[in-house]
Amino acid sequence: MLGHPYSHSEAPPAMTDLPEDVVESMRKTPRQARAWATCRTIFAATLQLLDRGGEQGLTTNRVAERAGFSVGTLYQYFPNMEAVLAAMIDLERRRVLAGLDRLLSRAETEQAHPLDVLREVVAYLLANFGLGGGARRILLRRAWRHDHLPPVVALVQAGAARIRLFIARRAHPAFPVPDEAALFAATRAVLGTIRAAVLEDSPLLGRPEFEEMLVRLALGPLTAGPR
Repeated sequence: MLGHPYSHSEAPPAMTDLPEDVVESMRKTPRQARAWATCRTIFAATLQLLDRGGEQGLTTNRVAERAGFSVGTLYQYFPNMEAVLAAMIDLERRRVLAGLDRLLSRAETEQAHPLDVLREVVAYLLANFGLGGGARRILLRRAWRHDHLPPVVALVQAGAARIRLFIARRAHPAFPVPDEAALFAATRAVLGTIRAAVLEDSPLLGRPEFEEMLVRLALGPLTAGPR
């Protein structure tokens, strides 16, 4: 069985901790090393200010000051704070999708049991889209409030398709390849429940029984067989 990506007590990675392949895949991400370093500095300063004071008083001037350069430098990359926050959230979603692909690729190589992999996927999604405090919680709530936008929908669809591909490649008799309805129900049930828990600030987040219920939500449609 694969090891859990994160334990319940371990914090997810920082939103600026992105692998280079994710950075290079971003068409809107500056390609030059100096430009990317500037953007990372902006993101880090934003996270620090969010941790200290929340969104109240978060401005481009304060972020630039915290980052150590003029606000004009910030405006070379982002027109306003909304754009900074949107870029941070978009990069985070892409990091998570890349991590999901690596998790499933490893599971394919190890011929892991699909139920074990399902638990890993749920734990991974919960750790990255549901857990965390301070700045991370603020950005998670903001991200979930904008999950209807077309780029977000496309990433969710890509993640669901990757899960279906794993099931097809694994070809386990207890886990038939899900049809469109089953795949949609399984993936959106998990993500929708995490979304509600974050927006409601539910105390269930981080509890093992909540994670187990997410596994059951996905397991039903995925093992229902042909319809």
